[in-house]
Amino acid sequence: MFVCICNAITDRQIQETVAAGASSLSDLQAQLGVATCCGCCSDLAASYLTGSSAQGQNTVTAGINVQS
Repeated sequence: MFVCICNAITDRQIQETVAAGASSLSDLQAQLGVATCCGCCSDLAASYLTGSSAQGQNTVTAGINVQS
């Protein structure tokens, strides 16, 4: 799914970047360019950072945090 439409950044790209060590929105912005244009995706992009610590317990689907 596209998270950042302006820069064509997908959720998979964000997940891979977080898995590789990105720990802040600034890291994601520097490495991917996510949330650097209009900023509408910044909250969703940042949610992948907090979701990584509880991976397997929560899933982010279309910006909605769904507990499994």
